[in-house]
Amino acid sequence: MNSLSTSASSNSSVSSSTSWFSGIVRGRLDKSSSLKMAGSSSSGGGLASNNEGPIKGKNQFRGVLFKYGPKSIQVAFKTGDYKQQVIFIGGLTDGFLATDYLEPLAVALDNEKWSLVQLLMSSSYSGYGTSSLEQDAMEIDQLISYLINKENSEGVVLLGHSTGCQDIVHYMRTNAACSRAVRAAILQAPVSDREYRATLPETAAMIDLATSMIKEGLGSDLMPKEADPSPITAYRYNSLCAYMGDDDMFSSYLNEHQLRMRLGHMSSTPCQVIFSMDDEYVPEYVDKKALVERLCRAMGGAEKVEIEYGNHSLSNRVQEAVQAIIDFVKREGPKGWDDPWS
Repeated sequence: MNSLSTSASSNSSVSSSTSWFSGIVRGRLDKSSSLKMAGSSSSGGGLASNNEGPIKGKNQFRGVLFKYGPKSIQVAFKTGDYKQQVIFIGGLTDGFLATDYLEPLAVALDNEKWSLVQLLMSSSYSGYGTSSLEQDAMEIDQLISYLINKENSEGVVLLGHSTGCQDIVHYMRTNAACSRAVRAAILQAPVSDREYRATLPETAAMIDLATSMIKEGLGSDLMPKEADPSPITAYRYNSLCAYMGDDDMFSSYLNEHQLRMRLGHMSSTPCQVIFSMDDEYVPEYVDKKALVERLCRAMGGAEKVEIEYGNHSLSNRVQEAVQAIIDFVKREGPKGWDDPWS
């Protein structure tokens, strides 16, 4: 079982220098600071030392576990104690420690004075079937608001894996207040759920059923268990599997106009697309090189990174993934950025 080595967090009334986001979002200047106490362990208790680093051992992260919203699932885990954060947003069935590259990424980010934040949302683990991109976007906004107001964040970079890429694209379209704190976005494995599911024999009939249920006002009702391993509503099944469903953003059959309509708003945010050239969730008939080129063009010239022989989660190309992410974060990080509220 994976384990988390966590610290408890409590607020004090000590005033600190104000993040340039906080007055806009909350309308207050005095900030509360967090005193992070290390939990007692075999190595002793007391204050966490500055040189412990974010990784205690294999699959053991050192950091702070905190709630960013009122729901029991709205929990996040942060390594490092820095003013700028990379927020990892996983795909379907993902939760904490979703990909192998998160461990070395946490270390590399810590060396650059960045925190790595992993969040749980209503859609995490088996919850994706009863959630939506809209719900995910609301919860991402809640997390960023927390980081701004409780952690004095000076800006975040969003890192999406798989369906987490759809979350980022959808969130940035909302123009929510906290989305202005997003200084850059990284899409790792932005692939089409629809194109993959179209290779499964039951999909066509289930799309017809979901469409009928939605027309009858039953979009929030559950599909038969044959539709998906997890409970899934007719709406979410249609969103993931139907042509031009809400989740249909990265399909190879979308024309240039359709891609621009779905991705064009990302042109105002520095973006990187990391595409695995041996992604097992991309059908063999898809020209991956042409697809990633078209996606980057639709996003206004996003940076393209092709990982040769990389699989979907890049578990076989961990160091290449970390290097690409770190290079982009260092280049697009907040140093030298303009105040977005001005």
